[in-house]
Amino acid sequence: MINELHDTDNADQDFIADQEQDELYEHHRIIVEKGHMLLRIDKFLMNRLKNVSRNRIQQAALAGSIIVNDKPVRSSYKVKPLDVISIVLAYPPREIELYPDDIPLDIIYEDDQIYIINKQPGLVVHPGYGHYRGTLVNAIVHRMYPDLNGNPIASDSIRPGLAHRIDKNTSGLIVMAKTEHALSFLAKQFFERTIQRHYIALVWGDFDHEEGTITGNLARSLADRKIMDVFPNSDYGKHAVTHYKVLERFGYVTLVQCKLETGRTHQIRIHMKYIGHPLFNDDTYGGNKILKGTVFTKYKQFVENCFELLPRQALHARSLGFTHPTTLKEMYFESDLPVDFKNAVEKWRNYASGQIKIVES
Repeated sequence: MINELHDTDNADQDFIADQEQDELYEHHRIIVEKGHMLLRIDKFLMNRLKNVSRNRIQQAALAGSIIVNDKPVRSSYKVKPLDVISIVLAYPPREIELYPDDIPLDIIYEDDQIYIINKQPGLVVHPGYGHYRGTLVNAIVHRMYPDLNGNPIASDSIRPGLAHRIDKNTSGLIVMAKTEHALSFLAKQFFERTIQRHYIALVWGDFDHEEGTITGNLARSLADRKIMDVFPNSDYGKHAVTHYKVLERFGYVTLVQCKLETGRTHQIRIHMKYIGHPLFNDDTYGGNKILKGTVFTKYKQFVENCFELLPRQALHARSLGFTHPTTLKEMYFESDLPVDFKNAVEKWRNYASGQIKIVES
């Protein structure tokens, strides 16, 4: 039996609680042994996969996430010797109690299957080490179960489900599933890389070209396991691809659009650092220092004022496109830059146009 798992490991739960965009699914590939008897695939997978209910398997089949010999099958399919089975499953909730927290959320779309949320910066997406309360998931629990009256509920008995996440200090769009079917369907799209995701980033430095592609495996740094690093031309780490396009040049910093082909932990942040353009005010990857510009004291004060306007990494999940789990319609959402990001961009725009003059006396 061959199993391939796609997720961050659990060595540092504090790191997991604050990661950028790693998919929350697991992928298993199983080759049925010679001589195996005919057996329904839902029963077969229940016997092979730990802590996976029959309902989860059946919902995965309905979502088209169980593939046998390159073809999707129903849960009633009977496995045969040497069948090659591929299944994508959203990870089940962690076995913790979830408290409802009354936190204001900007929910820009909702139906009986999904939420689309425009997440504010500073909000952790889901409970983890050091963040058991006050997360986006806690806020959704409060919304989905208004009769809890502040009492906790077992995480495995509810479903707001995450197929992806964005970092605590990144703003922008995130989709959450209300049902097991929706979660399975979304997880499949993330696995197959059919989700459309665009980010806006303000980065240090100017670019020689208007657009480009960054490719390099990502994994935890060998020197510091709480950050990520790029391992080019290596089998170590996870394959990662980021496409970027210059939107506006401000001299010492540049506004870029990033399109994710893969979604790895801190992908945009570390890929941009890798090519010499750390995100503006990214304190994890060195962007919170003056990396480009003059030595004038007034310029230093100008940059520090920009840091104060945008006290986080300059990254915003601007757009999200996917196929709806039940209607199968293509859906697309966009969100404007939040005020802190917009103000910092405007300040740099004025500087670049000469409206802000920095002259050392």
